[in-house]
Amino acid sequence: MRDVHFLKYPIYVGGNRGKGQIYLDGSNSNNNVYNATVAGMVKKIIRKEKGGYEIIIVDALDGREVIDIIPPRPELLVSEGEAIKLDQPLTSNPNVGGFGQGDAEIVLQDPLRVQGLLFFLSSIILAQIFLVLKKK
Repeated sequence: MRDVHFLKYPIYVGGNRGKGQIYLDGSNSNNNVYNATVAGMVKKIIRKEKGGYEIIIVDALDGREVIDIIPPRPELLVSEGEAIKLDQPLTSNPNVGGFGQGDAEIVLQDPLRVQGLLFFLSSIILAQIFLVLKKK
């Protein structure tokens, strides 16, 4: 049986999540805080099939029903039967922190594969450099 070398390397990837973005049509992305469009009472919260919510609010002034649509991902802060004010946040702020980081591990099973990959990548870089030098 041959010796098998298992090496684990942790990989850390970070990126800026961005601060509240707006689509070209003027609607908010799911990276924003969603606020109530009217003051009143939350009558019903409907969870959509593909994620997200429809929040039905009964307007305190004239009693009409207003539907606020929340896309998937934001976390709701309101519940049915709750009285809300105009511009009260309906969702939590996904931008707190502003920087997201994830980590994972890769397992390299054979050092020769790593050496082969490094040789291959080095040869590509050298070939590109020589192509640029040849043009001059």
